[in-house]
Amino acid sequence: MSPQDIELFVALARARAGLRIDPAKTYLLESRLAPLARREGYPGIPELASALRNQREDKLIWSVVETLAMGESAFFRDRAPFTMFQTELLPTLARLRGAEPIRVWSCACSTGQEAYSLAMIAEAGEGLPAGTKVEIFGSDLSERALEKAQAGLYTQFEVQRGLPIRQLLTHFEKVEDNWRLTPRIRQRVRWRRVNLITDLEMMGRFDVIFCRNVLGGMDLPYRRRVLESLASLLPADGLLILGAREAAESITEAFRPVTGRPGLYVRNPAYRAAA
Repeated sequence: MSPQDIELFVALARARAGLRIDPAKTYLLESRLAPLARREGYPGIPELASALRNQREDKLIWSVVETLAMGESAFFRDRAPFTMFQTELLPTLARLRGAEPIRVWSCACSTGQEAYSLAMIAEAGEGLPAGTKVEIFGSDLSERALEKAQAGLYTQFEVQRGLPIRQLLTHFEKVEDNWRLTPRIRQRVRWRRVNLITDLEMMGRFDVIFCRNVLGGMDLPYRRRVLESLASLLPADGLLILGAREAAESITEAFRPVTGRPGLYVRNPAYRAAA
């Protein structure tokens, strides 16, 4: 790739999705864009870059951006947030909400493992009053990732990563060499393509938002924009869950951390009053 090609890809990713891509990491660009170039019918990345310059086709631009935005996912990744959600957050919200549904959003779900992990917890219903309703939403920038998520079909390698054998046997069906989630679990999640740097008001209110390992890949102004948009979707007792090494308080005053719970945040009422 030429420096001009690298500059083009980096600029598109930032403008369309707020992504921060290090131009020096050419291996990352090459490993992700070479398969895309072949899939789109181009001999290589230089020809892909040329097409972007000459055609400015929106669909092709988004294919590039979505490919660069693709994140890693695994069932019950970094198990602590899921344990906290199951044993503390969900039972507390169930008592507070009563008959009202608890709405949970996995807002950068990639190929769906996080959202389905939450669905399995909701399905188990441990510690929840009878009749508790939990609505789970999964969204991502990538249409290809969402297609896989909706299909609920995963390889042996994908289900081995973090998924306890008991839940595999309970919630999955063997399909040749792969595993498919049962219809009951798949139907628990609603899917939608969402670009987090755009207006999020159409998403409605949520009680818990999982936004883990997303902000670090964005430029600072976009991180602030996303966090403040998410704050506007949470009620006063709503909760935001970031990655354990991510910090919202260094970016915006919209959230304050919960002591002793890495990655867990609540809305800052002082920020809301001043806004």
